[in-house]
Order: sequence, then structure tokens, then C-alpha cells
Amino acid sequence: MMLKKELRKKYRTERLALTATQRAKWDDLILIQFQRLLLPPLQNILSFYPIEEKGEINTFILTDFLKFRNPGLDVCYPKTNVFQNTMQAVRTTDDTDFDTNEYGIPEPVSGRVLDAGRLDAILVPMLVFDKQGNRVGYGKGFYDRFLQSCRADCVKIGLCHFEAIDVIQDASEYDVPLNCCITPHTTYVF
Repeated sequence: MMLKKELRKKYRTERLALTATQRAKWDDLILIQFQRLLLPPLQNILSFYPIEEKGEINTFILTDFLKFRNPGLDVCYPKTNVFQNTMQAVRTTDDTDFDTNEYGIPEPVSGRVLDAGRLDAILVPMLVFDKQGNRVGYGKGFYDRFLQSCRADCVKIGLCHFEAIDVIQDASEYDVPLNCCITPHTTYVF
């Protein structure tokens, strides 16, 4: 068992050690797993903009698939307020411009904010997760605070290059567990 701080360090290093070819192959395998998910019809989702320098999963192939399956789907991206430690879901279009925030995360420059209670599904970034559906993110808590304001039936889908670990030792009651997590080889349902 490891603490979040140790897990963050270990899995950041492991993720950055993956080659671009390996990541692209694993992203394709994640898409295949994702296509097998039995999701209800979706109107609004929150995705995240993958940061290549951090080795994040290519969410664009997943949102393209969802748009194909759900014509008229609104795809939102997070916009954070670092002073208030809050996050909002901003509706985007193919023409939306993105700018990098204080943490190096691309965010929509403009767009209508969608109330968290209107989201049907959320693609959740992470470094690692455990078999109970707890995740280790980057440590700022933006997603956990945001997920608490979502509907109970909003599907929280984790995406990870690595398989589940047994337990995150310092998971707390403030951590919002995922409904499922997709890796290149497995879909975990919690």
C-alpha cells in the first residue's frame, strides 16, 4: 500500500517512460474498451484536454466516438478558478479556442458554462486508481469538488494507462469514487 504522494511520483514517472508509440497503441486499446461500455444516450459530457507532455490519454478519439453515437452531443471542458479552487464545465464547439492556465492545462477561452447537474458523463483524468474506484489525480482536488456537485446518475469514467492497484492507503471520504475505469486491457466497474 502506498500514499497518494508516493503514487503520484511513481506513476508520473512510469507514464512519462512510455514511448509515443506505446501510448498511441494503448490509447487505441482504451478506445476499443470504451466502445464496449453500455452507456445510456448522452446529451452533455465533460472531457479533458490531453496534455501530451504529461503523457495523458488521447480523449479526442473517445469524444469523437461519443459524438458519432450521440448526434447533438455537447462536449464540455473544464475551466478552473485557481483562486477559488473551483472548476466549471464549459460547452465547446469545433471552433472553440483553448489557452493554457496556470497549471499548464488547456482550457476553453470562451463558451457557455453548463451546470454540473446537467452532465450525463465525465471522463476523469488520473495517474492511478484502486480496486474500490478511488483515483489519484494531480493533487489539487478540483475534480473531487466538482464531482460532488454532479447528479448521482452521472457516469464517472476514469481513464488510465495502468491497471488498478489494490488500495490507495490515504483515500478519504472527500474522494468521489468512479463508476468505472478503462485501461488498455480491462474495464473495471465499481
